[in-house]
Amino acid sequence: MAKSILLILISISFVIVGQTCLKLGMSNIGELSFGGLSEVASFLGKVATTPLIIFGFFLYVVASMIWLVVLSRVDLSFALPMMALSYVGVLVIAHFFLNENVTPLRWLGVSVICLGVFLLSRS
Repeated sequence: MAKSILLILISISFVIVGQTCLKLGMSNIGELSFGGLSEVASFLGKVATTPLIIFGFFLYVVASMIWLVVLSRVDLSFALPMMALSYVGVLVIAHFFLNENVTPLRWLGVSVICLGVFLLSRS
């Protein structure tokens, strides 16, 4: 079980870093406006050629492969709720590294998630 929990945490880490890369890549590209087909095509071209976005998707693929190993070893009802820890990691990264404003209510919500994951891990 300890090996499976380690794999879950590794998968979660890849998801968190992947999500951060996607956000940074999209921040470099800018907001998509659906002004027409040519704008959407241009936007998709930028997405497909932005290294941070490509790397973010790569990390998601790696996380998915690890996740398949996890699913072969533990119950889904145990593993999937553990993925909620990705919310915690993303919130911490968003606040401390992306300088996003994280409200006290969001911190409280993440605390509730942590409590839930703790209770789950005890089962």
